[in-house]
Amino acid sequence: MEFLVPLALGLILGLNVGAVAGILLGRRGATPTGDDPAVVAARHEAALAQLRAEEAAVRAELTAELAGLTATADGLREQVTQAQQAHREFVERAQAEQRAREERERADSKVLQALTPVQETLRTMQAKVTELETQRSQQHGQLTQQLKSATESEERLRATAESLASALRSNSVRGVWGETQLRNVVQAAGLIERVDFDTQASISSDAGAGRPDMVIHLPGGKNIAVDAKVPFTAYLEASQIAITATGDEGARREALMKQHVKAVRSHIDALGSKAYWAGLDASPELVIAFIPSESLVSSAMEADPAIMDYAFSKRVALASPVTLWSVLKTVAFSWQQDVLTEDAKQLFDLSRELYGRLGTLAGHIEKLGRSIEGTVKNYNGFVGSMERQVLPSARKLQRLDESTVLGPLASIEEGPREITAMELVDNLSTTGELETVDDQRGE
Repeated sequence: MEFLVPLALGLILGLNVGAVAGILLGRRGATPTGDDPAVVAARHEAALAQLRAEEAAVRAELTAELAGLTATADGLREQVTQAQQAHREFVERAQAEQRAREERERADSKVLQALTPVQETLRTMQAKVTELETQRSQQHGQLTQQLKSATESEERLRATAESLASALRSNSVRGVWGETQLRNVVQAAGLIERVDFDTQASISSDAGAGRPDMVIHLPGGKNIAVDAKVPFTAYLEASQIAITATGDEGARREALMKQHVKAVRSHIDALGSKAYWAGLDASPELVIAFIPSESLVSSAMEADPAIMDYAFSKRVALASPVTLWSVLKTVAFSWQQDVLTEDAKQLFDLSRELYGRLGTLAGHIEKLGRSIEGTVKNYNGFVGSMERQVLPSARKLQRLDESTVLGPLASIEEGPREITAMELVDNLSTTGELETVDDQRGE
């Protein structure tokens, strides 16, 4: 690259010199042959001066061009150096990147080898996720169907609830519902109608004639009256208003709850004035007011915490299905214990009777033993008398008839077995003492 610059300068200089020489030679050829030598010489000098001036101009121009070319060559040389440096850096960078890429590939290969179990696990997990997603889709369909069924059931339940609420607005329907719930709770506690309780029994007392819904029979001949009450109208209207309601709705709900409390208090006053306990034998001085809904009782107590004390002051016990069931379950258990006690008493009486009869039987056995012993004595005496007195005379007759031989008679050596049982021995001693006393009285 560096040898091109001098070559270019030489070519330019040669071209200029050739051009000047050609001009001079042309002018010389154009000079007439008849001119004066001095004139010719002057012309030559003038031409030579002109050539020198032109040469100087050309040389200056060439020097300037050479300086420009030199600067250009230096710039090109600098660019080439920079290009070479950039090329080296590019090659080094490419080599470094190649080495890094190869290192990454080796590292990636190692990582892939190490992650092969993880890949298998991920593949398995992917299959499991796919399966779970399929199951989820199926379950989602089933859940949708169940939600649809639940919505339909809720709609039917709502319609039934509305129908029931509409029906319970009637006093007669509420009364029948309360009595039915009372019967269900009593039977669920294990009590039996006409055995453990009676319904619609007539009661007469100083307060007048009455007919409670049920009379529960307690062990020991005691009784307690139960009457079902359903204060429902105001509570039903209040329950249709949200608890969080404010403003006019909240005030209306509060007023309805006060009406509900007032209705419960009215039932308490009515039951307290009837004094059912006065017309029952051995009854606690109270009557149970059965309200067949937990919410009816709890809402009244929430609105009026003193209502329970008010009921107690009127000798009325408010009972929801849960509390009444607990009380009746206790009554059923008391009946079971009472029956067990009665059975145990009968068993004890039978045991005493059997024990006494065993004593009488032991006396008879003793008498039978003595009778058997006397019979054995009589038998043995008979055998002895037979052998000592009768047989010797009979054997003398043998001489007359030797075909008949009288054998010896066997005596009974064993006596009756002695009684050793402690219970029978004690009874025998008692029976013997009684017989001795009877004999002494007879004497």
